[in-house]
Amino acid sequence: MPELPEVEFAATRLRHAVAGRVIARLEALHPSQQKHLPDAARRAAVGRTIDRVERRAKIQLVHLNDGAILEVHFRMTGDWEFTRVGDEPPRHERVRLETTCGVRVSLVDSRALGVVRLHAPGTFVLPAIGPEPLTDDFTVEGFRTALARRSGPIKPALLDQKLVAGVGNIYASEALWEARIHPATAANTLSRERVTRLRDAIRHVLETAPTERYYGRDDVDENEIWRVYGRDGEPCRRCGASLKRLPQAGRSTFYCPRCQRR
Repeated sequence: MPELPEVEFAATRLRHAVAGRVIARLEALHPSQQKHLPDAARRAAVGRTIDRVERRAKIQLVHLNDGAILEVHFRMTGDWEFTRVGDEPPRHERVRLETTCGVRVSLVDSRALGVVRLHAPGTFVLPAIGPEPLTDDFTVEGFRTALARRSGPIKPALLDQKLVAGVGNIYASEALWEARIHPATAANTLSRERVTRLRDAIRHVLETAPTERYYGRDDVDENEIWRVYGRDGEPCRRCGASLKRLPQAGRSTFYCPRCQRR
């Protein structure tokens, strides 16, 4: 699933392609999208100027000049592809936006799980989301206070967007390895020192993460990117111990049993 760095990169590309442009056409090309983006919504967007594109957690927000907002979630496999009107459409195109200057933006999504919705002016309400991890709002004290209310294991807690925005399964595992914290450690038992290490580790893995989509690419060896994610059975790059996989809340967690202690 795309996480904060990939979504930020996607939002930046979208911003450069369409900010200030007028929407000439908006289409939902898959039944899963047509229920989220009905005919009336698509017609309402035509003729509107795209004022700006923002990201909040894993959500992209396309602000139109009348106050309406296109809300975009990539979900598992969504991404943008940019072409010109009249070019061959990309494979797995689910939503198509064309501008009056000839730019075509396609939501490509092999599993058709992504969502695009149009919210009428003044109706969009952002879901409850925690602080952005790469901003000053993500403080040690605030993080520690939020963790103190959670008795469950720390890894699933990090996936809750109400705790911290934009952290997903991959970077939660990577951050816990960086901070030397076992993923099954109860969140409310972490000392201030360990919370500080974890906060700093989250920032580090997000700041150094690949931004372009890395999975499904033949030219990328994921084992060279990640310290622990997807590397169960391989040696830890810090201590040499065999890395382990732990199922947690329906997701796979990867960790070092020697480096990461409860």
